[in-house]
Amino acid sequence: MSEASSSHPDDVEVLAVIPSRGGSKGIPDKNIRTLAGKPLITYSIEVARSSTYVDRTIISTDSSRIADIAQVHGAEVPFMRPPEYARDRTPDYPVFDHCLSWLESNEGYRPEIVVHLRPTGPLRTAEEVDDSLERFQYYTEADSLRSVTIASKSPYKMWEINEEYLTAFVEHPMIDESYNTPRQALPRIYETTPDIGLCRRATIMKKNSILGDKILPYLIDRPTVDIDTALDFQLAELMIEEGRY
Repeated sequence: MSEASSSHPDDVEVLAVIPSRGGSKGIPDKNIRTLAGKPLITYSIEVARSSTYVDRTIISTDSSRIADIAQVHGAEVPFMRPPEYARDRTPDYPVFDHCLSWLESNEGYRPEIVVHLRPTGPLRTAEEVDDSLERFQYYTEADSLRSVTIASKSPYKMWEINEEYLTAFVEHPMIDESYNTPRQALPRIYETTPDIGLCRRATIMKKNSILGDKILPYLIDRPTVDIDTALDFQLAELMIEEGRY
């Protein structure tokens, strides 16, 4: 464990960024589609604005429709994202690099911590965001933090097809035929969720990454959903209506 930080999330500038491009092949206008009575993106905006520590909430988008809805619900849209950073396969880093570079050049604004809230993870709470920020500030050597949950399926039980036959996707170096080993005897594996991402400004601007080298886990010990399909929307709506998160 790193030494305890002398700073607290209250002592540093915290910016929430909600990336939300207009194009979506799977579900048209996914980020502003209605979920349990309100546009999907508003769940992320409301959580950021309810956080004790988040100072500003910004939407990075190339869509005027998304920008208008975001502003109505209290988010800032100080710039429109350039088209080259809003393609189907655009990774996260250039989006955040553009955001921070624009804010510094045009406003002289330099937040120390960036909170990454993906619109596709609407079940997070402001309390979880605050808890993750407190944890992140305690671990001073961490470059970033990602929310994770226990993986539903171990990669040691997964397969590839090579020349018509199944071959193990990955084999455990200490366990023979790990694909036939009881789940309880295999290492616990975690997968990331869309709920919360944190990183330091220095990670983005100096390491050219939103993750860096030391990624702190934040365990989500509740049902979660990553909205990508119409079925995901239905599941999320059911969980919200029943208060199961």
